[in-house]
Amino acid sequence: MSDTHAQSVGYVQRSQIPPSPPPATEAGAVRWVRENLFSSTANAIMTLLGLLAIYHLAVWALPWILNGVWNADSLSECREILDGARGACFAVIAERWNQLLFGFKYPSTEYWRPTLAFVLLLVSASPVLFSKLPRQLLVLTALYPFVGFWLIWGGSIWVPVFALLGIVAGYYAFKQLERQSFAMGLIGAVVAAALFWWVTGFVIPDLSRIIPISLPEVPSRDMGGFMLNLILGTVCISLSLPIGIVLALGRRSQMPLIKWICVIFIEFIRGVPLITLLFVANVVLAYFLPPGSNFDLILRVIIMITMFASAYIAEVIRGGLAALPKGQYEAADSLGLDYPQAMRLIILPQALKISIPGIVNVAVGLFKDTTLVSVISMFDMVGMIRGPILASTDWNGVYWELFIFAALLFFIVCYNISQYSQWLERQLDTGHKR
Repeated sequence: MSDTHAQSVGYVQRSQIPPSPPPATEAGAVRWVRENLFSSTANAIMTLLGLLAIYHLAVWALPWILNGVWNADSLSECREILDGARGACFAVIAERWNQLLFGFKYPSTEYWRPTLAFVLLLVSASPVLFSKLPRQLLVLTALYPFVGFWLIWGGSIWVPVFALLGIVAGYYAFKQLERQSFAMGLIGAVVAAALFWWVTGFVIPDLSRIIPISLPEVPSRDMGGFMLNLILGTVCISLSLPIGIVLALGRRSQMPLIKWICVIFIEFIRGVPLITLLFVANVVLAYFLPPGSNFDLILRVIIMITMFASAYIAEVIRGGLAALPKGQYEAADSLGLDYPQAMRLIILPQALKISIPGIVNVAVGLFKDTTLVSVISMFDMVGMIRGPILASTDWNGVYWELFIFAALLFFIVCYNISQYSQWLERQLDTGHKR
């Protein structure tokens, strides 16, 4: 700019003026409240009604919670301490927490075993749930079923060790025969594992006497409480997912025999209430077993619940497979992939991504449905509340405190499952920029 022109200009701005802050009604919490709670007349009315409902609920619940009694030996003692005031009798939880969590027969000196098994479950599941963790940690995931079984049930360590070695033998047989055909590899794996277990069955008793590494054995009938719900939920959800995938693929198969076997299984299981299958596991199945045989009740229940969940997951995954465009299947064929390769590399990853909400819905429902085992005299958490605790003269009449505690534990587990599924959907969302 020339000197003459600069002298003719009264003022030249040489720096940018900082922006003014937005009005108070357009920033922070005030803006969020205005946009989300009072954006219209209808929303304002609903907000006020909601606040009124929360207020009345707090007026009723807070004194009941804050006046709660934690130290008492019976319900009558709680009432004496309250002396007519409104308050909860949380003393039943403080006294019977071990029965609510572990059942009333599990040895108290062995509580560390299921506790350690639960901690190891979280550690071993992490490499599967979070793909950014080192893949070497999948070794812990593969070892956990055997370690967890030994910790909870006890007995000789050689039983889970040889069970693991049988799986390894089956895997190597599968890798050797897979080159010929996938079906041949599966058959070879089953035969190799079964043969290994049959041979080692004669070795385990002698080896257990020579090298006696064992934990005190706890029979299945002594397990209960929330521990039983976690065992059933974890095992059945883990088993039902791969079985559901196989059933979904079988139902879409071009081979009529395989297709109709899967269709009949899925439709029959979906048409029968879960409580009916549990009664079958508890009563009817025993009539079809050889005389004198001892088929563990927990194993029978796991089989029935897994069958039930697998049928529902199969339909969820079938919906995901049907949602894929035909071009994905054609793309797999154009790459020269055979059926197992196409399913593993192209089709199933996309179908499972679509099916995540449905699979999680089945998993959450299945975990809550594990409380139905109380109707067949299995003392899970609800069975403990309805049975030994409320049947005792000391705590007969305590309902809200116990069932709220049970609901809180189930809510924590189910809420975390739901939150993880939403996080996983965001991680796998390739259609939008995160």
